Amino acid sequence: MSAPPSPDDGLTAADLAAKYGLAVSGARPGLVEYVHQLWGRRHFILAFSQAKLTAQYSQAKLGQLWQVATPLLNAAVYFLIFGLILKADRGMSREVYIPFLVTGVFTFTFTQSSVMAGVRAISGNLGLVRALHFPRAALPISFSLQQLQQLLFSMIVLFVVAVGFGSYPQLSWLLIVPVLVLQFLFNTGLAMIMARMGSKTPDLAQLMPFVMRTWMYASGVMFSIPVMLEEHPEWIADILQWNPAAIYMDLMRFALVDGYGSENLPPHVWAVAGGWAVLVAVGGFVYFWKAEERYGRG
Repeated sequence: MSAPPSPDDGLTAADLAAKYGLAVSGARPGLVEYVHQLWGRRHFILAFSQAKLTAQYSQAKLGQLWQVATPLLNAAVYFLIFGLILKADRGMSREVYIPFLVTGVFTFTFTQSSVMAGVRAISGNLGLVRALHFPRAALPISFSLQQLQQLLFSMIVLFVVAVGFGSYPQLSWLLIVPVLVLQFLFNTGLAMIMARMGSKTPDLAQLMPFVMRTWMYASGVMFSIPVMLEEHPEWIADILQWNPAAIYMDLMRFALVDGYGSENLPPHVWAVAGGWAVLVAVGGFVYFWKAEERYGRG
């Protein structure tokens, strides 16, 4: 005896889904809803970043001291090569150049580490991505927050270096706060861009160290861009000075280092710093959200 006809006979899968209010598992939510979901996971984002920070040097005997020792050792090497051998300090006294160099290394390392962590944010956490349902942007945001916490810990040493070479606390030091906020927004947006790219191209993690090294040399970490390029066409120095890594480094140096005045900054520097932060943060977030339903698949 045949079964009675069903009222759903002849309906396609799409028709059935629409009729019974079904949705694709893991479908990308709307942008506003996505932001709302991220806000609901804010405690997870903070806890995850703190756990990653604690675990980062858990196998090393010096532990968290490597957060400070690594950029300081880098600064020492750069001072030996660029300060003493290549004379990249050109016109700066030792009291200005050493804080200038250390500030540049610490500030650029913040961006560099955020980018490198962003590349592996999805591809390096596939087990978590496939096992749990949560907005995937929580991962690159957590890694950027981890790098911010690491920088804040390192800032204590940066302050000691500045004071040790005659740059004493003053009102300009308060500018450090907005500089870090803008740089964090920029880094987070960049980390989300790299997270989406790295999720489908694992080899990107091998390429990025070379890209970041080139960016570092082009951003004036070890030297003043206008002084070093004074014999070259002015537009070259302008392009290098307006790149975001150089902008945030110069603002941090202006805030922290005595003898590094506003004459070393490009015009409208705060507007440019804010523009880079908003453009990359918003653009990176939307770019990452567009591929939300594809992360962890394939």
